[in-house]
Amino acid sequence: LAALERQVFDFLGYQWAPILANFLHIIIVILGLFGTIQYRPRYIVVYAIWTAIWVTWNIFIICFYLEVGGLSKDSELLTFNISRHQSWWSENGPGCVRKEASMSGIKGLDNHSYISVIGCALEYRYIEVMHSSFQILIALVGFVYACYVVSVFTEEEDSFDFIGGFDPFPLYHVNEKPTNLLFKQTYLLVSPTGFSGMEGMNK
Repeated sequence: LAALERQVFDFLGYQWAPILANFLHIIIVILGLFGTIQYRPRYIVVYAIWTAIWVTWNIFIICFYLEVGGLSKDSELLTFNISRHQSWWSENGPGCVRKEASMSGIKGLDNHSYISVIGCALEYRYIEVMHSSFQILIALVGFVYACYVVSVFTEEEDSFDFIGGFDPFPLYHVNEKPTNLLFKQTYLLVSPTGFSGMEGMNK
């Protein structure tokens, strides 16, 4: 649900890189849930690996909005340099008031307007940082849970092998008797009187 919520606001802000990352994350989460329900440890392992990638991505987003390491929140990196859109929260954050001023008096900018945002109770970059931090927390919890589920499934498979679950022979089978013992039983059934009965059987 947290990933879907984030995907909605990234769509509103035309943040194409986060949109793609969120889409992959939702698919992997569904795959992990399917693996848990259907007892598929491999799918859960894929989810566990993805959580490490997801944590790395969210750390990058935090660094991007906090402008760590030469990154700039005003760059077009998250939009693949296709547009100059910013986070949806930059104009619609809590307490933000959006104002438009006409720029028709400036040559070359007729029919354009300048948008200013004032009164924000919290800067949009901190909202994005909180989103990413929450995603990291959920991913860490998911990673621990995935490792636990895989270990449980592995223990169950080992115990099933121990009791003969994958034994190619039937669990209940009749021991084969020696040939001479079977021969004696046949002889007694045909003629309990001894050799005369055997002679009658040969005839």
